[in-house]
Amino acid sequence: MAKVISVSNQKGGVGKTTTVCSVAAGLKKRGRRVLAIDLDPQGNLGFSVGADTETSATVYDVLKGEVKTQYAIQKLPAMDIIISSILLSGIELEFTDRGREFLLKDALRPVQDRYDYILLDTPPALGILTINAFTASDTIIVPTLSDIFSLQGIAQLYETVERVKQYCNPNISIAGILLTKFNPRTLLSREIRGTAELIARDLHIRVFDTFIRSSVAAGEAQSVQRSLFDYSPRNNITRDYKKFIDELLAEGV
Repeated sequence: MAKVISVSNQKGGVGKTTTVCSVAAGLKKRGRRVLAIDLDPQGNLGFSVGADTETSATVYDVLKGEVKTQYAIQKLPAMDIIISSILLSGIELEFTDRGREFLLKDALRPVQDRYDYILLDTPPALGILTINAFTASDTIIVPTLSDIFSLQGIAQLYETVERVKQYCNPNISIAGILLTKFNPRTLLSREIRGTAELIARDLHIRVFDTFIRSSVAAGEAQSVQRSLFDYSPRNNITRDYKKFIDELLAEGV
């Protein structure tokens, strides 16, 4: 049975897609069976790994019940993936029936035995798509930029997780906060880490030991539609994601 992991933060530009892509590709290189699902209507994950974004079925088709989950999966060298659709942007108004929080959980059930990990790239909002992701997930990774504004939303995300735990998924947990675009040589980054640890302690969650450094290689890899592990395996950011995967596996995440 696959472990389902959401990568989530309601703030945009914090590295959610890069983290999903890198963790999924890194796990596959270690022999794990990995499925990534793009729940962001912008569809950046599918593009960044070279998926067919023109003719293939999307997660929108799956959630509507028009396509079975297994038929929406694209098998790529870096990972298996179900791509997103811009039509997801209207899902709040379109899906209004009772039980809409469980659409993704129900859709994943037929394929969970086929994978070791399912990673969910969530949109930068705490709407119904993110609620669906949390309802279907075992745990959540929270990428956060190394600035004070990015830390402000963590408490709100925590409150959303607590509501999901109460009403939809009592087993959901936050695996930890992952600091991204982190520069350990600057005083500001070190102070941000200290602040993040204080917030995490108050909320009874953790800050991962691993941090992800900033690198132009991340954007370059996405532009040529390759994972960091294939595009620049010796780059600092790739090494950071390797170390992060080590930490996840060591912690049982």
